[in-house]
Amino acid sequence: MQRPKRLIRPGRTVDQVVRSLSDRILTGQLRPGEKLDEYALADLYDVSRTPVREALGRLSAMGLVERRPNRGATVAVVSPEYLQSMFESMAELESICARLAAERMTVAERRTLEHGHRDAARLVHLGAEDDYEEFNTEFHTQLYLGAHSPHITELAMQTRDRLAPFRRAQFRLTGRLAKSWQEHDAIVTAVLQADGAAAASSAKAHVSVVGEASAVFAEEPHTPVRRIAARSRLPITGSAT
Repeated sequence: MQRPKRLIRPGRTVDQVVRSLSDRILTGQLRPGEKLDEYALADLYDVSRTPVREALGRLSAMGLVERRPNRGATVAVVSPEYLQSMFESMAELESICARLAAERMTVAERRTLEHGHRDAARLVHLGAEDDYEEFNTEFHTQLYLGAHSPHITELAMQTRDRLAPFRRAQFRLTGRLAKSWQEHDAIVTAVLQADGAAAASSAKAHVSVVGEASAVFAEEPHTPVRRIAARSRLPITGSAT
């Protein structure tokens, strides 16, 4: 296995190994059925086998890796039908959280949500994909917590974790940062107005956009990102690496 350059940043963590491997699976660099050898991956990332083993466990929980006794780990085949069902669940959970957040968020929570959203406009202007992705995660977390319903919050976070690689893929699309911010703006406006129905509708539509783009990756996980974008009529930025 050839060692790619700068797969993950210095100060390697399990999170970074998970992110790197999931991105390589999603972009077709690692193909369905391909064996994932712990020793080779540990050498590739210059880490011990422990973080690699933990990363493979998390990728297995996400459905991107299959682990079988005495057979090791392989890249899983993610069916479009299963991915669609997960995004349907995510859209419903996001909708519930947004509605409850609009009804239950405290004044301080609404203010924090609004300020963070306004600050994120600068990230869009700069095209700071990594920083916006981090903000995006925090934004949705605030909605989950703002629902003030621990069980629903837990379900939303668990489902989001499983979909994380696919949700992250959206930011390869040209103009997606600005579109995401606009979709967030509709959610924030509804929350600030305590309009639960509008918040729910906006959140569901927001997640549905991400799901539609991600479904194409699942249909042809071996297809390079540029061809996927062409098939879905969505442009991309950057490279497939």
